[in-house]
Amino acid sequence: MNLSCFGALKLKLKSRKEKNMDASTQTEEIATNNVQLFSYKSLRSATGNFHPSSRVGAGGFGVVYRGVLKDGTQVAVKSLSAESKQGTREFLTEINMISNVRHPNLVQLIGCCIEDSYRMLVYEYLENSSLASALLGPNNKRIYLDWSKRAAICMGTVHGLLFLHEEAEPHIVHRDIKASNILLDRDLHPKIGDFGLAKLFPDNVTHLSTQVAGTMGYLAPEYALFGQLTKKADIYSLGVLLLEIISGRSNTKAAFGEDLTLLVEWTWKLKQEDNLLSIVDPELIEFPEEEVVRFIKVALFCTQAAPHQRPSMTQVMEMLSKEMKLNVESLIPPGVYKDHGSQSSVGSSLQDLPWAQKGKQSVNPFITSTHLGSSLTISKMQPR
Repeated sequence: MNLSCFGALKLKLKSRKEKNMDASTQTEEIATNNVQLFSYKSLRSATGNFHPSSRVGAGGFGVVYRGVLKDGTQVAVKSLSAESKQGTREFLTEINMISNVRHPNLVQLIGCCIEDSYRMLVYEYLENSSLASALLGPNNKRIYLDWSKRAAICMGTVHGLLFLHEEAEPHIVHRDIKASNILLDRDLHPKIGDFGLAKLFPDNVTHLSTQVAGTMGYLAPEYALFGQLTKKADIYSLGVLLLEIISGRSNTKAAFGEDLTLLVEWTWKLKQEDNLLSIVDPELIEFPEEEVVRFIKVALFCTQAAPHQRPSMTQVMEMLSKEMKLNVESLIPPGVYKDHGSQSSVGSSLQDLPWAQKGKQSVNPFITSTHLGSSLTISKMQPR
């Protein structure tokens, strides 16, 4: 049986650490809206007792199961493991973040289960799993995506991230934009999921100093090295994702050339050789070359080493959706954080870069025309 929570549902949970303390007065509290409270029994029934055949995904934070509620609604049940790196705070953050925002390109949270030691999130079920599976996964799980579908996935993801950065109140930085967190519905429309690492970003805040979290290969180097979080960290991750969608290759798993460079580095080398189309997925037999090159260039703008050089989400949208000449002469090389012991920053010295975005401009500086038509210590990161 599932219970609707009208108004605000206040959840008071004690973390495992707090439960082991003699003093048990501290609790995490957060208010959520527009979600249902499910019993553990109802979710166990919906997933066939969490049968392995219902399992549709897994990661460092737990397992995701496909379930069917009594009324026939298909759901995805994210069951957090006891060993999950996602603690009470992250669990409550995810509920609060996603329950208070609604957008066609964000995964909808239906409800949650908080019963004894069980912590579960219930999301809308998306038939085509994640972009990581459909595009970068094993051959038997892949879905053929022509250019029009890939472009639509890029644009849908951009719409969702634009909403988080500039329309949600307060603004939200996702912190974990990657292929496995872009889910696809039956029509292959993309939806951004997994808000366990998200941070609220009020208008008057230029950056946050925070413990680094995210996924290697998508981390903006200045964030990975110094823990200085801005919206530009999401922009960097988006740039990596765009290159993966265009190339059909993972930035973390594929290596290119004699130096075995990452996809981002390889793309920059090809840009210098005026050979950007070489990164295009060989499975794409027919595609509009000018449009694809524009998407690649936008990805390079997003992954520049200097965070203040990266475009805002509004500017990314303009650059992708309009046929315009991009000011590629202003591009600087990408920065790439590779591991805990080494960091490759092609071009700029990250230690001297300002973190805050420069003053707001009425003209997109990444476009050659002025007429737009219309206007540290790195914490251990668990891949999920």
